[in-house]
Amino acid sequence: MKPIRDKMVNPTWEDLVNKSFTSNILMTASALYSQDEPGIQEYLIYGVCATEVEVDILTGQQQILQVDIVEDTGDSMSPLIDIGQVIIIFFIAGIGYYTTEELIFNEDGKLLTNRTWNYRPSGAKDIPINFRIKFPKNNPNPVGILRSKAVAEPPICLSCALPLAIRNAVASARTEADATQPKWYPFNGPSTVENTLLNCLNNYKQYVL
Repeated sequence: MKPIRDKMVNPTWEDLVNKSFTSNILMTASALYSQDEPGIQEYLIYGVCATEVEVDILTGQQQILQVDIVEDTGDSMSPLIDIGQVIIIFFIAGIGYYTTEELIFNEDGKLLTNRTWNYRPSGAKDIPINFRIKFPKNNPNPVGILRSKAVAEPPICLSCALPLAIRNAVASARTEADATQPKWYPFNGPSTVENTLLNCLNNYKQYVL
């Protein structure tokens, strides 16, 4: 953009960007580095997530009542953008991965759930009713860009709190249905509506108004 700026007289940022755009100037930059390069240092990212869910044991439907996330972002360069990243990854990737995106193969090994026509992706009503996100303050990352840390990927790890919350709810339902059931039981993911319902040990003889 410098050649364009040199031809202008004290341009505003908006005018400079617009002129560069209309002049077909590439205004993006990219870089790639190797971990073998000198000076590259690793850093850790910490986070904690608490999830509260409500499970309808008669249908297997789940409602996420509340999610609390605290994620270590270093000095966030843009907190609003980072909050959006956390929400997107936890909601779109995490909730889908753990509750709806079941891999189903036929007898020939062909994947049947290979597109959204064959499985239900996360929707608007899957969003937690109460979604609270907090970034610790005064937490600079000395080896990160502008003292920040990566934000987008870690929430996919935190979203494992969701199937664990569903499992705890199902465990409570199983105990109520049959107190002799062992505390531990296999509950393979994802926690789909069908999988959740089948693990609740529903007994129609207990359906009393």
